[in-house]
Amino acid sequence: MTPNKTARKGILLMNLGSPDSTRVPDVKRYLDEFLMDKRVIDYPYLFRWLLVRGIITPSRSPKSAEAYEKVWWPEGSPLIVLTERLKKALEPLAGMAVETAMRYGNPSTETGFTRLMERVEGLEEVLAFPLYPHYAMSSYETAAAHVRKVHEKANYPFKLTVMRPFYDDPGYISALAERISPFLERPYDYLLFSYHGVPERHIRKGDVTGHHCLQRADCCSVHSPAHQYCYRHQIITTMELTARALALPREKYGFSFQSRLGKDPWLKPYSVQVLEEMPSKGIKKLLVACPAFVADCLETLEEMAMQGREIFMKAGGESFELIPCLNDHPAWVNVLAGWVEAYEAGSTSMVSAM
Repeated sequence: MTPNKTARKGILLMNLGSPDSTRVPDVKRYLDEFLMDKRVIDYPYLFRWLLVRGIITPSRSPKSAEAYEKVWWPEGSPLIVLTERLKKALEPLAGMAVETAMRYGNPSTETGFTRLMERVEGLEEVLAFPLYPHYAMSSYETAAAHVRKVHEKANYPFKLTVMRPFYDDPGYISALAERISPFLERPYDYLLFSYHGVPERHIRKGDVTGHHCLQRADCCSVHSPAHQYCYRHQIITTMELTARALALPREKYGFSFQSRLGKDPWLKPYSVQVLEEMPSKGIKKLLVACPAFVADCLETLEEMAMQGREIFMKAGGESFELIPCLNDHPAWVNVLAGWVEAYEAGSTSMVSAM
């Protein structure tokens, strides 16, 4: 099926982004844009400016450039390449023109909108899919706010519809389980769901009740309006639903948080510490899934598959296997196409309420 131009609609797949190359200046430019986002480092502007441009990017850019060099593909950044592959796989199933946009770096949101307008004559509506399963101010919220700001500021002639986080959607859970399932056929001791971490203050800041999140040990299992915006609750929900779909025994899986930046308290347990401790607890054959990401990237391919593996094996592990993200897996492509079809049929269940 080719894009249906009579529909006059298009799809924008939004992901985090990547440097244009592994050169230090490109990495520094990317990190500067990323870390200066007030929803990523939520400090007052002047302090954020001094911290990011005076300390973090000068010291971190060369190290990050080395890390990107380890995972860079001949075609470019894995994250960009995989998002493009998803676009190409989705377009014939969705029957609409599909373009990509990155929150930071290229292609920009403006570029994505321009490409859709060039491809769809009389474009009337864009369906924006922030490719973040879980709500966090530093991922989904900033992407959704940014695409709306760009749309409003330029006064584009088309309607913009933003899709909601999909952490508990049955289709997403089914696709995730299908991706993981083949890896469970071989002997393993434990499946670790390693999620991107966020500062604890972000969780408290997003608590609409002002008195629930991180205020009690079981806050994520006690129903609350705060859960709509609680990253920790949502990642646990994804894990439990996926484990149920895979019929995993409770003692065979758990979660942790990776990618910590700075010294402030972040959500625990930290993946680094968990990986160090597992072998001494009898967990020698480990599987790792990273459901916070739908496309493999620096955090999965370098931080987890390389650094994480080294930590685990040095601590006494025997085998470490990273399960790929959903990427352009057919089950995931079908889920996205199904959401588009449901929306076209009048369903608003996947539409953001923001």
